[in-house]
Amino acid sequence: MVANLQPTIYDLRPRIIFWGTMDVAVPTLEALLKNGYKVVAVVSTPDQPAGRKQILTPTPVKAFAQKHKIPVFQPENLKDENFKKELPEADLYVLVAYGKIIPKSILERPRLGILNGHPSLLPRWRGPSPIQSTILNGDTEAGVTIFLTDELMDHGPILLQRKLQITNDKLQKMTNPELHKMLAELRVELFMEVIPKWLKDEITPIPQDDAKTTYCKILKKDDGRIDWKKPAEHIERMVRAFNPWPGTWTLWPSDQKIYRIRIEEASVVDETHPHGSPGYIWQSESHPFLVKTGHNSISVTKLTLAGKKTLAAETFLRGYPQIIGTTLV
Repeated sequence: MVANLQPTIYDLRPRIIFWGTMDVAVPTLEALLKNGYKVVAVVSTPDQPAGRKQILTPTPVKAFAQKHKIPVFQPENLKDENFKKELPEADLYVLVAYGKIIPKSILERPRLGILNGHPSLLPRWRGPSPIQSTILNGDTEAGVTIFLTDELMDHGPILLQRKLQITNDKLQKMTNPELHKMLAELRVELFMEVIPKWLKDEITPIPQDDAKTTYCKILKKDDGRIDWKKPAEHIERMVRAFNPWPGTWTLWPSDQKIYRIRIEEASVVDETHPHGSPGYIWQSESHPFLVKTGHNSISVTKLTLAGKKTLAAETFLRGYPQIIGTTLV
């Protein structure tokens, strides 16, 4: 739900350029428009091929901007002189999930700077995968930081930071899409609070404590491969953190061929099997699909065989009962 905080006369209707690419950035752009701010342009990354047919597809932010008749720029290179000449003049830039580092020549353009909304409690989890890292590392807190963008990645001084008001127990069960949605909503609230105060010069930026910095990386497909020697707790967090990308997956070497299996839903079970190495598949009275790990076991409740539909474990076992007693690698 978009906050409804109408800007008042003091802001002189600043001209804003919105920088964003992913779907989580759309609610902030929508809030700017609904609250009367003048968005004169949108900058997004270039269209990318999508789907099996690899059709060139606009980014979610571009698609939303076009519906609202906002000019869209999609430079391949932010240092391109033609792009910088064509980009309209603006007082303030608002940046959410854009995907590229902004060069100094652009940082210096808006007189009110570039406000960035990052889904972590900076300086923790600077980088491109903060939400996945929050879940994967079992953090007990999550939140959003609005900060002034500088030349370094997620480094600038903080204007406002707020923790997500959820219990630790709930955070320990959330998937990546669920946490993304909650933090996107919180980010909208913070931007609508920060922008009027920033325009009135009511906020003093606070430098980040670099000594507390942690970094996260761009996720690749291989990051989702399960090492069954890891504890069950870590693997269960992988399943929640890497949904939908890169997915949490493993290989099943059967008699016929090597299958690729993606684990869609799982839980930790405080049990293990006396035989077999980590990755060994077994059953108990209450759990039909258990996998031995380096510590405890994982109960798989939903999984996807490559090229097939996602199935409940019980349904999958009716088609592939021979998987019990084999070992995933």
